[in-house]
Amino acid sequence: MMAALLGMGLYLTNLRRIAKTAPVIPNDCIAADATSSLPGVSPPLAGSVVVVVPAYNEAVNICDCVQSVLASASMDAPLTLWVVDDQSEDATLALAQTLQQELKDPRFHVLPGQARPQGEGWRGKNWACAQGAQQTDSEYLLFLDADVRLKPGAIAAACQAMEQTPADLLTVIPQIECGFWGEWLIQPLIMGLLVAGFDFTQVNDPASSKAFAAGPFMCFRRSAYDRLGGHRAVANCVVEDVELARRIKQKGMTLRFAIGHPLATVRMYRTWQGIWEGWTKNWHEGSQRNLGITLFSALIPFLVGVLPWVGGMVAAWQVISGQGTIETGMTGAIALGVIGLQWEMRRQLEPILGIPPRYWWLTGIGAILTIAIILMSIVKAETGWGWTWRGRSL
Repeated sequence: MMAALLGMGLYLTNLRRIAKTAPVIPNDCIAADATSSLPGVSPPLAGSVVVVVPAYNEAVNICDCVQSVLASASMDAPLTLWVVDDQSEDATLALAQTLQQELKDPRFHVLPGQARPQGEGWRGKNWACAQGAQQTDSEYLLFLDADVRLKPGAIAAACQAMEQTPADLLTVIPQIECGFWGEWLIQPLIMGLLVAGFDFTQVNDPASSKAFAAGPFMCFRRSAYDRLGGHRAVANCVVEDVELARRIKQKGMTLRFAIGHPLATVRMYRTWQGIWEGWTKNWHEGSQRNLGITLFSALIPFLVGVLPWVGGMVAAWQVISGQGTIETGMTGAIALGVIGLQWEMRRQLEPILGIPPRYWWLTGIGAILTIAIILMSIVKAETGWGWTWRGRSL
């Protein structure tokens, strides 16, 4: 139990530091413009922006995503939105085209994606992103996942933040939304591991090799994107967002990683299958298949989530069966203390992820599921089993 207590103590200390020091893309510029503008008028953009939304089987998301993007900037803003249908097998393309006809917004375009070039090894959403990026030029290029919902003024705030740094790539963690109980169990833990492993301070330090990008929201300076070679340069990468961030730093360009609650929300996975496919695809690959790092990331939820419950139940059974000792009582007390700290862990994650500490008492179950995802990500990558996304082989 001392290992669980020590692990929780170190993890909480790290989370408290991150919560205090992590940069937040402020909504000061949004609030200032909102108070001085007419209702419904968004703040001006700092330059021309192309928004690319790659979409594969996103029928449940695409309409809400498009409308949030268009509502985030005024009609006369230099904004262009391209939805690239990645040969979806559901109604994504039809819904996007119908919405385009209904809105008649000249900023909004729908591109039926072409088949992937044979023999070039395109994986994931890279081909759709590359097609969208080549449709038009701009000062900024913003890639959004279809499950993202922008807030009014979000694009203007992102561009202003990039000018203030200045940054070649701005990537943010939107406010994470959870729906069904599987999301509440897994998302806080696995996202907590991400932000602890990819410390904002180190990622934003040009002298550090640590790099990370959150795929749901990536805003490039167009010149930087072109210099990288765009998504074509990472065509065969499953975790293309992290690889693009690494290349930004390798080429001496500026990466900025921040909390983006004022800019957007995202509900990443709506089903068990989505959670399983998404995280087993990304986790071990995201660590560059570093087995030690991936296994260490599984150790943390074991220490802070699983071990306290196991120790507490063993201590309780020994007391009930009449085998309890002073040491048993101490073990049980420590176990209860660490379980109580699971609420504090979730409370510290809230300002970082935007996820309230709901269902915190089920952290033990969530930790078991998280460990299973991490271990399966190793199996899929190292055995050649490979990955799927919504049934599509990667």
